[in-house]
Amino acid sequence: MTEEKIYSLIGQIIDPEVGVDIVNLGLVYGVNILDINNVKVTMTMTSRGCPLHKFITDEVNNKIKREYPDAEIEVDLVWDPVWTADMMSDQARMTLGW
Repeated sequence: MTEEKIYSLIGQIIDPEVGVDIVNLGLVYGVNILDINNVKVTMTMTSRGCPLHKFITDEVNNKIKREYPDAEIEVDLVWDPVWTADMMSDQARMTLGW
């Protein structure tokens, strides 16, 4: 288990409202491998009222569990710093026509 592999896995999760993956959208603030079977993903949503927050955080957990079934996964949903469009990658901006 590596940070790169976790980013690759969760980078496959598309925010259904926006059509961009959560990594390029800038929702993932960090991935920390705490030990061989323990990972913490710190992330946010585009807004506190995002109706898909449960779906997206569950998908993060599920993607990692499929690859690492014995892993202990913590998805830490934070609101500081607040997400802004400046956090999107150039790829996300192009996809969205910004």
